[in-house]
Amino acid sequence: MATYLIVGGVAGGAGVAARLRRRDEQAEIIIFERGEHISFANCGLPYYAGGVIEDRSSLFVMTPELFKRVLNVEARVNSEVVSVDRAQKKITVRNVKNDTTYVQAYDHLILSPGATPIRPPIPGIDHPSIMTLRSVGDIDRIKASIDRSETKRAVVIGGGFIGLEMAENLKHRGFDVSLVEALDQVMNVIDYDFAAQVQQHMRSKGVALHLKDPVKGFSEKDGAVLVELESGKVLETDLVILSIGVRPDTAFLKESGIVLSSTGAIVVDDYFTTSDPSIRALGDAICFTCPLTDHSITVPLAGPANKQARLLADALIDGNKRPYKGTIGTSIAKVFDLTVASTGLSEKTLVSSKLPYKSAVTHTSCHADYYPGSLPLSLKILFHPTTGKIWGAQAVGYEGVDKRIDVISAFIGMEGTVYDLAEFEHAYAPPFSSAKDPINMVGFIGMNALEGISNPISWKEVDRFIEQGAVILDPRSETETMAGGMLPGAINIPHTALRKRIAEVPRNRPIVITCAMGVRGYLAERILRGNGFTEVYNLTGGLRSYTTAKSELARLNQ
Repeated sequence: MATYLIVGGVAGGAGVAARLRRRDEQAEIIIFERGEHISFANCGLPYYAGGVIEDRSSLFVMTPELFKRVLNVEARVNSEVVSVDRAQKKITVRNVKNDTTYVQAYDHLILSPGATPIRPPIPGIDHPSIMTLRSVGDIDRIKASIDRSETKRAVVIGGGFIGLEMAENLKHRGFDVSLVEALDQVMNVIDYDFAAQVQQHMRSKGVALHLKDPVKGFSEKDGAVLVELESGKVLETDLVILSIGVRPDTAFLKESGIVLSSTGAIVVDDYFTTSDPSIRALGDAICFTCPLTDHSITVPLAGPANKQARLLADALIDGNKRPYKGTIGTSIAKVFDLTVASTGLSEKTLVSSKLPYKSAVTHTSCHADYYPGSLPLSLKILFHPTTGKIWGAQAVGYEGVDKRIDVISAFIGMEGTVYDLAEFEHAYAPPFSSAKDPINMVGFIGMNALEGISNPISWKEVDRFIEQGAVILDPRSETETMAGGMLPGAINIPHTALRKRIAEVPRNRPIVITCAMGVRGYLAERILRGNGFTEVYNLTGGLRSYTTAKSELARLNQ
């Protein structure tokens, strides 16, 4: 009978335990969890803080008693693993309640310690009103502070998923909310032009954003916390939520000899085996090879951890037969009325990885425009400029964001190309989509780029063309340009009149076409190319992408 010891519960550890039991009825399986709760919905914690989830007990997936009764797995809570003796195949466990220790032997050790919130050495950071969110205990402390009548203001530090979700939920409770981010945008997993949409929406909901302005220090005045920023601004608040990232919770392994990365993540192979063949690891604390870049990455997401758990358990039972293919980091968040999602690589990652790419953007609707309730949806893909291989995708909208990103995630996992997106067959009826889905549209744009039918450029490239003397052609109607404005110096020739007025377009300079969304720009581009113009570029996403991003940059630089 094998003895499996599992360090850490929640998604990874609890998932491994359940799968091991289903595969091996005779094994001894013990989970050690430092906290009081063995398996809980940590992704639901911000919504409990905001009162959207009212019943605290609904956060708990499994209890130690239920684990024992249903799966015959022993779950020991308040039990912190403090060291690993690989030579003796034993772990030392500390009882958190009474501070006593004991030793437990194993045949197989599975590490799923998760990650811990980063608390940088900022002056005053230990103030009791400065809190992090990672566990049930954390949310209980936050909830207690929120429920006090004197708590009316909150500052969230960090613009990642948890930070944005907390900002929304605190605003839902009626608080005066400010969000501080050291970078120049929120949600660093998406590109600036899409983050700009999120930022504008957050401001419309009353959240004050302080971007590219790191925290310098904390202090106290008359019972309130003062948050001093590098710019000199001081924010007075009753509660601070610190959400600036996490790091692998692996300090207890430093003396074990198990190989860790420079970030402290546990290095594993395709079967989750560490440098010790008797020890495997999974979840937020491991690093592995990204299937798109071949670089080592850590992805602290619940979805991958659950899938890793099943594969790891099967590898222990069956041997190393089915390797883990890695994760491309598909994620999604609700930000007030918006849904924001991404999959694969962003432009920043592509640039840092020195991978060539082009982008395609469409601003369209979640379903047929003529069907009631149609709402805006923006979709962007990044792809290889010669093979068309899809590198990544991002979407922002009110409905239908999740299904578009899920589909493209599946194509990326199958090494799909823009041709696959163009040919993608979706379930179509007016309440659900358009005959040509947004996925098809970005596929068409990418395919046209590959085949030389069109030459799309991104919003970031426009200013460079202007500086080099390019002609800016706006093919919208005169009424539209008067209402919405044009880029300085642009020539306005509606695409419907372009054939008759083509002599007005200079032939000795590059031409950049800028319409509202990019569609009429493409029509104008084809007219020009069909009449002998060669150096013609169409702004993908149109002025919607350009003006949204540029207005945010202007605000940032004020």
